[in-house]
Order: sequence, then C-alpha cells, then structure tokens
Amino acid sequence: MDLRTGCSLWPQLDGPLAVYAPLCHDLTCDIAIIGGGISGALAAYYFTEAGIDTIVIDRRELAMGSTVACTGLIQYEIDTSLCELIELLGRDHATRAYLASYRATLAFAELVKDLPDDAALVKKRSLYLATEPQDVPKLKQEFEARREIEIPLEFFAQSDIEARFSFSRPAALYSSVAFEVDPYRLTHSLLARSVSRGLRAFSKTELLRYTAEGNGILLETDTRHTIRAKKILFATGYETPSFLNVDTKLLSTYAAASQPLGSFEGWHDRCLIWETARPYFYARTSPDGRALVGGLDIDSADPKVRDALIPEKSRALAKRFNEMFPKIEMAPLCSWAGTFAQTPDGLPYIGPHPDFPQAYFALGYGGNGITFSLLAAQILRDAFLQKPNEEAALFRFDRLEK
Repeated sequence: MDLRTGCSLWPQLDGPLAVYAPLCHDLTCDIAIIGGGISGALAAYYFTEAGIDTIVIDRRELAMGSTVACTGLIQYEIDTSLCELIELLGRDHATRAYLASYRATLAFAELVKDLPDDAALVKKRSLYLATEPQDVPKLKQEFEARREIEIPLEFFAQSDIEARFSFSRPAALYSSVAFEVDPYRLTHSLLARSVSRGLRAFSKTELLRYTAEGNGILLETDTRHTIRAKKILFATGYETPSFLNVDTKLLSTYAAASQPLGSFEGWHDRCLIWETARPYFYARTSPDGRALVGGLDIDSADPKVRDALIPEKSRALAKRFNEMFPKIEMAPLCSWAGTFAQTPDGLPYIGPHPDFPQAYFALGYGGNGITFSLLAAQILRDAFLQKPNEEAALFRFDRLEK
C-alpha cells in the first residue's frame, strides 16, 4: 500500500539516521516482528528489555512507512471521548481504557531516559477546543467524567481562552499531560537501544508467508531466507486491513510544516491544539521553532485522490492557522499526506487473532497511535512471557461483540 506522499518534515531535519541490511541468511529467534516503524520499534524495545530474542523485518527501510508521516503528538486523549466510550463499552471498560492511555503517555518521559537520543521529546499541555457553541455541554460532561477518574485537567470558558490565545472559542479542556516528539528519531533511537541488547533488524525484507509448525512458526521472505520463531508479531499498521478481516475504516489525512518562526504570539504555552469538529484541525510546535498543522481528513484511501489534494489542503491548513494566529505568519515549507485507519470505538486492536495461529497484532489505530503502540508493546511482552496483564482484554479484537 502507498501509505504516504509528499515532503515529510522529519527526514529533512534528521537526515539518514541508520541503515539496516536485508536479511541474507536463515535465522532463529523467540519472536519475529513484522514492521519497523514506531510500533515495531516500541515492541522490540520492550521485548529485548525482557531478554527475549527478537528480530525485526520491514519491506521498506526502517521507519520509512507511516512513521515519517506522523506529526508526533503523544496524548492520552482518545478520538472517542470518554463519555462516548462509556456509552459504547460501559463505564468500567471505558474508564480503564482512558486510564491505560493516560499511564502510557506518562511512560514516555521515563522511556527516553534509557535511549541514546531523546528524539526531541518535550512535555506539553493539550488544548481541546469546542468548535461550536453546541459542543459546550458535552465538553462540560467530558470534563466531569475525566475529573471523576482523577485525570488532571482544567475547563476553560470563552473568556479564559481569549485571555491566553489570539483566537476565541466557546470553551476548551486544558490537559496537563501530553508530549510532542520527532517520531522518526524516536523510532531509530528505540531500534538502536534494542540492537545494543541483541535485536537483529533487517530492511527491504518482505514477509511472503508464515506457517505454524508445532509450537513455532516458519517465516519465508522475499530474500529467499527463512526465520524460525516461537511467535510472530504484526506491527504492520495501516497495511494490515489488506490481509486481516477487521472492522476498520481507512481515510487520508494532511499535514504541513512551516519554516522556523520568529515568535509564537497568541499561542499560550505553545500547547498542542485540537478540536471537537470531525474531521478536526490540530497544531503543535517543534523545538526548532516551527509550526506543524494537520487534519482536514477525507473519506478515501485512494492514493490518487489523496495526493491530488495536497496543494489545496496545505493552503487550507495554513489559512486555518493564520486565522487563529494573525500575528504569526505561517507559510508551509513542506506538506504531505498519509493514509490512516479508524476503529468503531477509537481504540486499538492488540493481541491474538483466531485466523492467525501463534501471532500477535499491535495495531495502534487512531489519533494517538504512538501511545497505543507503547501499550501494545507492554501487553504483548507480557503475553509472550505468559504474565497477566489487566489491560489486555480492553483492546482485544472481539471487544465489541455482544
């Protein structure tokens, strides 16, 4: 699948960070991870930390799929609000899912301390805006629901927003826990740390098929070499629906990054910004003083349709930003588009699937996919070690079945 197109910011800022060779001989391991993006790298980190012999393969260069199209917002907030999730899944399931996401978000601060590069991880606040006046009552309910489970946040009235920002909205939630990161650097930093613990990683190596054999599996690759493993982990992201019958919807999204800006007047705390409208507009800054904006999703994953709209969407994103921040002149330096997936409840799919023996899936779908990927890595590590994990059942494939 053609996952992204355009001029993504991260490879331009970072340059080539590491080169991994294709698989060139037969190997054995405990677990083979398919996919060398942020999800596969997080899984490799936690598996190798636990002393599990791990191999990663990717049909591209590592970190060059959806990861370089990611804008690097790390939030606990799920695209489905807590109140909506309670209606869908029940109070216990919904609140546990939100708290799991909250704890996973906090975990990034400690995680990067163990890495050779902090990947420009910066703690931020997050502003969730009511787009229209009719959104305010639901936002107030959401505020109370999150406070009830002891997630710290503030409710901003219109006057609070106007006192801090150069734009006005009817209301907002102001969360104290969020991060921004360079996802490309983070992926390579995770891989580098895992390699130091024994990870073997290979690029330009495509899985053709795998076969269950007794208590293990045999992977056959397009390099004509094999891997024998106890388990296989699919961290194949938005390409997974092409071979897995799972309830997802593929869409396309857009992003743009500015040149370094002279000031951020009217942007309180340089916080992350997003909104209740669907599709939503969002914005963040970078440590070197850029604005990154994204959103304006379309209901299509057709790469021809998606890519033809990049210039128009880039202009629209810049226009929306400049309307909100009239004293910050943003002109897109680069812009890009990517395919992403949504699930019916906004939660990821993590765990085994009945159609794939000896396999795990780490599918961090949704707007906070990096957070979900960390959750998946921890849950699947425990599954491999046959250790109980109370969060595993929250994200199983059959959670919506009655």
